[in-house]
Amino acid sequence: MAKRNGRTEHSGAGGETHQIATSDDTTLTTNQGLAISDNQNSLKYGARGPSLLEDQILREKITHFDHERIPERIVHARGSGAHGYFQVYKSLAPITRAAFLQNPREKTRVFVRFSTVAGGAGSIDTARDVRGFAVKFYTSEGNFDLVGNNIPVFFIQDAMKFPDLVHSVKMEPDRGFPQAASAHDTFWDFASLMPETMHMLMWAMSDRAIPRSYRMMEGFGVHTFRLVNAKGKSSFVKFHWRPVAGSVSLVWDEAVKLGGQDFDFHRRDLWDAIASGDYPEYELALQVFDEEAANKLPFDVLDATKLIPEEVVPLQVVGKMTLDRNPDNFFAETEQVAFHPGHVVPGIDFTNDPLLQGRLFSYTDTQLSRLGGANFHEIPINKPVCPFRNFQRDGMRRIEVPKGRVAYEPNSLDPRGPRENPDKGFASFPAEEEGPKLRQRPESFADHYSQARLFWVSMSDPERDHIAGAFTFELGKVETPAIRERMLGHLAVVHPELGKRVADGLGMAPEKLAPARKPQDLPESPTLSLIRKAKPTLAGRKLGILATDGADAGLIAELRKTAEAKGMAVALVAPKIGGIVDGARKKQPADMALASSPSTLFDAVAIVPSASGAKVLATQAAVQDWIRDAFAHLKWIAVAPEGEALIAASGIEPDEGVVSLGSAKATKAFFDGAATHRLWAREPKLRDIA
Repeated sequence: MAKRNGRTEHSGAGGETHQIATSDDTTLTTNQGLAISDNQNSLKYGARGPSLLEDQILREKITHFDHERIPERIVHARGSGAHGYFQVYKSLAPITRAAFLQNPREKTRVFVRFSTVAGGAGSIDTARDVRGFAVKFYTSEGNFDLVGNNIPVFFIQDAMKFPDLVHSVKMEPDRGFPQAASAHDTFWDFASLMPETMHMLMWAMSDRAIPRSYRMMEGFGVHTFRLVNAKGKSSFVKFHWRPVAGSVSLVWDEAVKLGGQDFDFHRRDLWDAIASGDYPEYELALQVFDEEAANKLPFDVLDATKLIPEEVVPLQVVGKMTLDRNPDNFFAETEQVAFHPGHVVPGIDFTNDPLLQGRLFSYTDTQLSRLGGANFHEIPINKPVCPFRNFQRDGMRRIEVPKGRVAYEPNSLDPRGPRENPDKGFASFPAEEEGPKLRQRPESFADHYSQARLFWVSMSDPERDHIAGAFTFELGKVETPAIRERMLGHLAVVHPELGKRVADGLGMAPEKLAPARKPQDLPESPTLSLIRKAKPTLAGRKLGILATDGADAGLIAELRKTAEAKGMAVALVAPKIGGIVDGARKKQPADMALASSPSTLFDAVAIVPSASGAKVLATQAAVQDWIRDAFAHLKWIAVAPEGEALIAASGIEPDEGVVSLGSAKATKAFFDGAATHRLWAREPKLRDIA
């Protein structure tokens, strides 16, 4: 046995020599021992060209990653689904030949799955996380899957880094925690070493990562795709979903408390809305642009860490999706549904986005493991509604029974069998590519800070407060000082104000970093801010009315009538689930019991006890917490005269958002205020802002 160049040579029984790596060999290799020269970039045909199937290192890495969890999804394990339909507003023939985008009278069936990314199937709904927004269109030309998120950009630029990203944010492998959380060392270590994550981190630390409801959450296709019309003309496109009910989020303390009070808050909200006939609606909007416009942008449209501001390429609203039916069986539908960005129809095509290119391989591969073989397309939730015929045969869990002796093509023994169809079939857009095979990213991908800065300057003051607070909280959970310092250095580059606020919040100085490319000061984009673009509405919101025996029946009726007329759901919360006997001596059933119905479940609350009921409730800590939480979460509170004692007992100092009822004018003021969703002016008075 001899040691040479950091390796031990061992002679085998036949006299052959084997080299065994020793601990001082730090070279990264494949599972076959092949040394890896570049673990950052997939193999492409030119720096901006398509990723190559030849890339055995990418395929091994992604394949291993895809098969790491059985049976739940590796990412997006925690999901909720619903059936519905989509209708285009007018024919989109000028930009695409896709059949489901031609006829405004045609309803295309859909199944939608919303999800969190990092947590397991049993994790909470309200964790700070990216949300999946995946739509399966069952079209006359086959299934089209628009597999997106509630954030328009992503952490990484190349699929080569996806296993590393997810491994970093998942539970740390030696200890198995934290679950469904990014506030730990491994995630921030990875992020701090990957400047391309900076833009996505701004979104993940914003209110976008704690949505109020799936019904009030935007969706994005993330990547740049192609649309191709019947004449073969191509346009670039980015897909957007906009909820008709408006986009709003939770506040952090509210999200944390809901995580303990109702693990299934988002799942329950979606189910209850559909069951009650309050069907969630989303408009599909497109950003359509050509190659010339793309080349004028100060970034590369193939870079998934970048977005196109709506002020630069406006949205075209082209149709609406309505979710009108809950699943019949959660496992058979929501759990077994298999999405894939490669499921497209004629008229929709791909680009050379290296993150998208890797996804086109990964999704089929992971379904093979998760759903037990290649026949997952025969599961009813995945089965196309149009006829499908080919010569694929056998395999695990085969359901269909193909007839005949022929299982190949071309053939002469089955003249009525399926044949290729150049006229109807899918044809890839003949984009011209040139360049050497290499592992490299184009220079146009190198700006990692400008759009992160754009996001920061486009936010409202409350949203900037929340972003700074989120970074302070998350980095405060990091145990390794060097990681915190490195991240503070990045934040100082993103924007000096952000860097200083988080550094002050941690009581630390940042590491000084020199970015590869100095960030640009781009024009503000107000449409990036949820608060700045929010429109007052109460549609789809929920009012909680806290009442006791002897409560004013007329006032309860007035609140309920007004709320329902504005599209709100109303729940009567009583001390006991058996309900109350109101001041008119009529029995009113309770929708919820006080002990199991915290004010976090509602968008606005009304306190309507009797004088004697208020006297009893005023001594109860749970009632005081109910009121304090509503106030702390910036909600509008209506109070009957008899409820003033409860406000006093809770110790809060009333402001304009605490409305004393007693007149039609006061009732109107309450509902007008509640339509703004939260009283942001209250927040600086309640808590320290980073």
